[in-house]
Amino acid sequence: MAHFVYIMASRPCGAIYIGRTGNLSARVEAHRAGQSVHTARYKIHTLVWFEAHEDFQTSLQRELAIKRWPRAWKNALIAERNPNWQDITAHIPH
Repeated sequence: MAHFVYIMASRPCGAIYIGRTGNLSARVEAHRAGQSVHTARYKIHTLVWFEAHEDFQTSLQRELAIKRWPRAWKNALIAERNPNWQDITAHIPH
């Protein structure tokens, strides 16, 4: 089973949320439904980046590493694959 590390954003270079899940589609929908206090408060509804990992431990290590990065590095990570910070929900593998 794949585990995903993902970043959601309110707008380009706006507020972001970094998370990890085994069901990315369901987690994105939960954020959009306001089930996360942080994402609801800052209107973070756009999936702008994600990557799949083979196991829980690898995804956990990656999530924690990204969370420790400076904000400029996080913005660069997103912009590298998604320069316009567009919603990429349609690209989630099923």
